[in-house]
Amino acid sequence: MTEDPIRLLIDIARAHGRTRGDRVAVSFEGRDLTYAELDRRSDQVAGFLQAMGVKPGDRVAWLGRPSEAWYEIFFGVAKARACLAPINARLAVPEIAFIVKDSGASVFFVSPEFFAAAEPVVQHIHHPMRVIAVGGEHPSFESYAALRDTAPAPTLVEPQAEDDVLQLYTSGTTGLPKGVRLTNANYSAFLQLRHLVEGFSYDADDTVLILMPLFHVAGTNISFAGLASGGRLVLQAEFAPATVLQAFGAERINHVFLAPVMINALLQTPGVEDADFSSLKTVSYGASPISEAVLAKATQTFGCGFIQFYGMTETTGAGTTLAPADHRGELLRSCGRPWPTLETRIADEAGNTLPAGEIGEIEIRGPIVMAGYWNRPDATAETIRPDGWLRTGDAGYMDEGGFFFVHDRVKDMIVSGGENVYPAEVENAILGCPGVADAAVIGVPDDKWGEAVKAIVVPAAGASPDPAAIIAWARQRIAAYKAPKSVDFIDALPRNPSGKVLRRELRKPYWEGRDRKVG
Repeated sequence: MTEDPIRLLIDIARAHGRTRGDRVAVSFEGRDLTYAELDRRSDQVAGFLQAMGVKPGDRVAWLGRPSEAWYEIFFGVAKARACLAPINARLAVPEIAFIVKDSGASVFFVSPEFFAAAEPVVQHIHHPMRVIAVGGEHPSFESYAALRDTAPAPTLVEPQAEDDVLQLYTSGTTGLPKGVRLTNANYSAFLQLRHLVEGFSYDADDTVLILMPLFHVAGTNISFAGLASGGRLVLQAEFAPATVLQAFGAERINHVFLAPVMINALLQTPGVEDADFSSLKTVSYGASPISEAVLAKATQTFGCGFIQFYGMTETTGAGTTLAPADHRGELLRSCGRPWPTLETRIADEAGNTLPAGEIGEIEIRGPIVMAGYWNRPDATAETIRPDGWLRTGDAGYMDEGGFFFVHDRVKDMIVSGGENVYPAEVENAILGCPGVADAAVIGVPDDKWGEAVKAIVVPAAGASPDPAAIIAWARQRIAAYKAPKSVDFIDALPRNPSGKVLRRELRKPYWEGRDRKVG
């Protein structure tokens, strides 16, 4: 067996640029970027960044609509031994400004859609920073195309394992976002593990559809796995269900990662019954819980293997996986078994490992655990125990077969009459009820029980579901004390970019003026 030439992320552009140079790396809106062009253009990016004075360890920020330029810039930044910090494009201007300041970025790439957001940010940045317009012209920002096409040759610098290569900011559902430092060593482990994990072991001739944001670990990891294999990425900047359905057949898509909210949206899109899924090999999903009813319908509709990934940004997206063969029976509620070489356990607050069947916090240890939070030593110490176990903040348990089951975020647990109720379990019981398109469960104040379980339901198109019928449906599937005591209706659930429901936003009006000890 020949040695894999892809050991570090920068090897993707270099190795495939030499051996598969004429093959398409990224297709985007009618433009094709070959591996040779990716290697050459990322060299040019490294060259002009070095000429600007960017040094190893410097942060380079990105705020923009996804495009093939993101990949040129990412690999160029990595070749300069700097670290790219992509910013969540859905954030408000003060949040964007916080991240730019926090990262200390010396260069800030911005696409035209975000010029208006970037301008006030730039005015309030007091450290030296070059601002570069990507994909359009701005009167006071420098031109990416001009800089790239006139760049000097880069000075070759040997990357180090401990170099931070990607800094992804957590979604900030509570408090300010934290920069997660992912290193060359983290991604070296990821690249080695991809051969051993179903859902990442793509073939060189495969086409991978990229729909997750490139400021999210699912978007970056699926991209890196597809490119490491020498395959072709088809990038879509926005999730438009009808356009996605058309792409499956037109682009002969072999693999895709979908957040559960995307799967649900596709299943409800007119024409899904006639879409061409014949080339699909796998649909990977994760980032938030999925109901058994939605999963069963999706498996039948797409007609391919489904793979669940459980992990988090702080573990380079790695953790556990539920393989296609394990999508059966009770295991449909599982997030699978640990990745090879990784340790996963259930622990109590003191860090003691709990036996099978007991509920505690899911913890992960291995070479994919982040270097820490940027500028946040206290937060790092709270998250990573001294012996290397990373606390995920998720409550769950492990069964006798070594499969892990996620109940919910520890902070989202509802305590009603002394009983612990996990929202995801209740949501799973509700989804599938006739007339229900989507649902979230929260705890609301109750004078007798402390907290009562409330369901927030999005009705299906044209439906007017009865609250009593929803409650009865849930009570047939879970214990009575877990079933919702009341139901409110909403047009759409608030979600973060990865599809997680922002339960904090849903809880806010019910707890106004009252004290709830969780975010």
